[in-house]
Amino acid sequence: MPGGRLTRQDREGIADGLADGLTYTEIAARLDRPLSTVTREVSRNGGPDGYRADQAQQATQDRARRSRPGRQSSADTGPARRVADPDAVQELEDRFTDVMVGTGLSRMAARVLSALYLTDSGSLSAAELVERLKVSPASVSKAIGQLEQQELLRRERDSHHRRERYVIDADAWFRGWTASARQNSALADFAHEGAETLGAASPAGGRLNDIGDFFQHVGQAMLHAAEQWRQDRTARRTTEEL
Repeated sequence: MPGGRLTRQDREGIADGLADGLTYTEIAARLDRPLSTVTREVSRNGGPDGYRADQAQQATQDRARRSRPGRQSSADTGPARRVADPDAVQELEDRFTDVMVGTGLSRMAARVLSALYLTDSGSLSAAELVERLKVSPASVSKAIGQLEQQELLRRERDSHHRRERYVIDADAWFRGWTASARQNSALADFAHEGAETLGAASPAGGRLNDIGDFFQHVGQAMLHAAEQWRQDRTARRTTEEL
């Protein structure tokens, strides 16, 4: 399935598909493009009733021009920094969101997490998330609560603007992973206690005992893997600083 920016021909195909009454899924299949790409393209360019291929193409070109930095001397700017294509970044964010949804996150929580990871600062306020994702403050707040519960982000006070910012860092997945390991351990303890209550010799008790053994093993393995990763990262950084 091809990636990258949509071409004018792709946009004409989308317009034709909409005119023919096709669904987004059918249009995506016809163009051999991801469904998320077609959905985003239509929604940001007038919706199914107002989509026009020429206007969408022109809007994309305008966004690309606005994203190009002014010309400056290398003495002032240092090494030139590659500016990512806006459409490619948006498609990456959509794909990131789909992957996170596949892990069990709600779509809104996945969108918030993706936005944070693909922002250079790794930090956004609630207002910035609302503006970036075009959703309500309540939706952002609920998503933040879910991500905090899984320890996938942390809050940080912005002293300059007197507001909270939501931050992801290098340890975000370590914290999330260990939180999941603790949940597995809690489930293992519950299952073993249940087996004792029912009697390990009974079918139900034996079933719970097996569940407890499984999650105990998985939880311990997860904690060991996380700690090994942290040790390896510390050793690698120490070597790089020498």
